[in-house]
Amino acid sequence: MPASTIAILAIYLGFALLELWRSNLFSKPEQTRDDGIVEAVSIVVLLGLTQPAVLFFSAALAGWIAPQYAGALAGLNVFAAVALFLVLDDMMQYWWHRAAHTFPWLYNLHRPHHNARYMSIRLVYRNNLFYYMMMPGIWLSGVLIYLGLGWVYAGYIVVKLLVITGAHSDVAWDKPLYRIKALSPLMWVVERTISTPATHHAHHGRHASDPAVNYKGNYGNLLFFWDVLFGTAKITRSYPESYGVENLPETSLGEQLAWPLFGRIPVEQGSHDKVGEGTAQSAA
Repeated sequence: MPASTIAILAIYLGFALLELWRSNLFSKPEQTRDDGIVEAVSIVVLLGLTQPAVLFFSAALAGWIAPQYAGALAGLNVFAAVALFLVLDDMMQYWWHRAAHTFPWLYNLHRPHHNARYMSIRLVYRNNLFYYMMMPGIWLSGVLIYLGLGWVYAGYIVVKLLVITGAHSDVAWDKPLYRIKALSPLMWVVERTISTPATHHAHHGRHASDPAVNYKGNYGNLLFFWDVLFGTAKITRSYPESYGVENLPETSLGEQLAWPLFGRIPVEQGSHDKVGEGTAQSAA
């Protein structure tokens, strides 16, 4: 088993044990039977099928179109290689995520991620099965691997998983650090660089009236910097009172996992995720 795979499993298991100890991993507030099924199916299909298949087919497609460029970037400086993944994978995922909160048909693929009325590492990969199949960042990562940067991707994806898993966990690692006055300048930089529990939980907040909520913003995955750069950041160092989406109709298990094959999920214009609204306030 590759070292990167072992590291990813260790990270996920570590956060899972932390939630099991501190907040009960398998029994979250207001969870339903469907929540567990959606989460289990999503993570198994993504990690076992979708992501490997997309990486393989994108690399194969690149090889068919431009066979002469196989391994062309293998000798690239590591910092330049990481920068390519940050732009072509992480920044592209920021725009994909932002688009999902803008266009109704794409929101239908992403809404399962927000249906849960709790935060947890269980949500990290919770989305409609088609959401990741279409994600541009995964396809572009496959091209970069074809160009010889697979060795960089192995380390990059471990760091990315560490950040986004920590940002979704309901055991907030940043909360005790905010209370240490001497660390305030450091945390000012950290919360504007990577996604933290405070900034990402804001994106999952249920009520638009909650000052800690920024459902139409805080889209970043690894880097929160994209939100700062593109004006969708809100930093409060506080956490929403509750999670989920207000004023949206219930959805079925089939709709969550495989819309549009099953049912139709309308987006009510009264919800705080009204499609087409302007983004939330800029960074503090």
